[in-house]
Amino acid sequence: MSPACSSYVRNRFYILMKRRNFIELLTFTGSAVLIAPLSTTGKTQSKVQIDKDKILERLNADVAIIGGGLGGVASALAALRNGLTVVLTEETDWLGGQLTSQGVPPDEHQWIEKYGASQLYRDFRNGIRDYYRRNYPLTAEAKNDPLLNPGSGMVSRLCHEPKVALSVIEEMIAPYISNGKLVVLLNHVPIQADTKTNQVRVVAVKSNKNGKYKNITAHYFVDATELGDLLPLTGTEFITGTEAKSTHQELHAPKVGDVNNNQAFTMCFAIDHVPGEDHTIPKPKDYDFWANHTPDLKPAWSGRILSLQYSDPRTLKPKNLGFDPNGVPTGETLNLWNYRKIVNRALFSEGFYDGDITIVNWPQNDYMLGNIVGANQKDFAKYVEHAKQLSLSLLYWLQTEAPHPDGRRGWPSIRLRKDIMGTADGMAKYPYVRESRRIKAVFTVTEEHIGQENRALVATAGENKTKAAYFYDSVGTGSYHIDLHPTCGGVNYVDFPSLRFQIPLGALLPIRMDNILPANKNIGTTHITNGCFRLHPVEWCIGEAVGMLIAYAKSKNVTPRKVREQKELLKEFQSFIISQGLETDWPDED
Repeated sequence: MSPACSSYVRNRFYILMKRRNFIELLTFTGSAVLIAPLSTTGKTQSKVQIDKDKILERLNADVAIIGGGLGGVASALAALRNGLTVVLTEETDWLGGQLTSQGVPPDEHQWIEKYGASQLYRDFRNGIRDYYRRNYPLTAEAKNDPLLNPGSGMVSRLCHEPKVALSVIEEMIAPYISNGKLVVLLNHVPIQADTKTNQVRVVAVKSNKNGKYKNITAHYFVDATELGDLLPLTGTEFITGTEAKSTHQELHAPKVGDVNNNQAFTMCFAIDHVPGEDHTIPKPKDYDFWANHTPDLKPAWSGRILSLQYSDPRTLKPKNLGFDPNGVPTGETLNLWNYRKIVNRALFSEGFYDGDITIVNWPQNDYMLGNIVGANQKDFAKYVEHAKQLSLSLLYWLQTEAPHPDGRRGWPSIRLRKDIMGTADGMAKYPYVRESRRIKAVFTVTEEHIGQENRALVATAGENKTKAAYFYDSVGTGSYHIDLHPTCGGVNYVDFPSLRFQIPLGALLPIRMDNILPANKNIGTTHITNGCFRLHPVEWCIGEAVGMLIAYAKSKNVTPRKVREQKELLKEFQSFIISQGLETDWPDED
């Protein structure tokens, strides 16, 4: 799809919403009041009065997916390919979540090119490579590389620009917008829900642009928001923060739990390097604070946050990092410039790029001073603004204070690439979120199921201690080490090996609600196991499995939990998802 066509698709979203075979306009004779659900504490939330003049329309679909990140997009595509109608909402103006609005190249496991992800996810990744081949002046060698990595970043085998992922997502959903089966509501957030017993009946969403409301009715609702925002609105039971060791006997769990102890979030940004030019930004207003700030963590952080030293995630001992925007190796230390590099100019025609482009998502701009999980709108905005100041301060420090290999200080030639993130301030459109509300699930994945050390301790006679626990109800696979960043509760890194795992269907099922399902970081994990279920391909797999679960349950006229409870249904469902490219187990080969 050309850039002009891509822009056209985005501009047509609102027009396409008026398709008569999908949207029923509703005239109200009075103010609409959505019933306030019970919270998990048993207290009734305040009711939201919606003035009739602010309600534009009522939308009805088979599935309403609230949240347009990777899980939401995958869930929508899975439902659509199986004949369902979908309303997909997104808080920002970019679909794609972690890859786009949050600006984070994919964190993936080493087998991703062969297995350990769904076919649709691999098609998406290949679509990114094909987009570069069709539209960019690649060198002949790069163009013919089947495993093209446009940025050559170290974090992933496929580091790329956020806008390319967005364009590929738009290509994938365009046919369903055209045939009227999909409505996309960008810049919309959920604000209230109407529930009855174990069913969600209506979700109201509000436009960030004009303040108008839309009521969405559906057979099924999917919470694919970044923070699990639909869970409290619908009264779906959930958990936040850290569980105590006594809860699940997890090896690395603390003695005392803390519902407010969530991982740091990050405001990512992109920079390039133009030698001989001065792109130093004005001194950020909070620079003096951040330049003198040492994170208050246990065990202790290595020193000031604006430095090239941090706590080694595994040992928590001080560890040096390198930084050289020329891309040259920095001895035995990691050159941060190369870590999340999304453009390697050597792969493109000479002179096409002024310099390489990299994403700054480093330990130095993890924001630990506020908890956005469950924060009200005022506090959320405050923490995000403070986190932006941290990221801008890091940029200013790199431009003025970061050491050179020859002893000089400051790299004024570093340029903030606002266009890469598509924002006026150059920061990502949304925080990179590592942790969310999590449903109280029919089954919870704990450290003993997937943690390498914990698994070895609890495996019974005859079980292979080097493999993760087997889940008979598996609907997908994933792999990543358990990677918990420092928390707003003052806990330093928790990082240790895990085993290649399956995704159990039971972890996608709320303990009580029948027609709402999670499709992000909000599934039935613990604070600890979330550390390896939160990454890009796993989120995609969760979303795709949820979309297919809804299609299957609807075709059988049963609830999703019945699919798990009835042996024959479960077997048939697993065959169904395998036939459409999902993997339910890992091969024996390494």
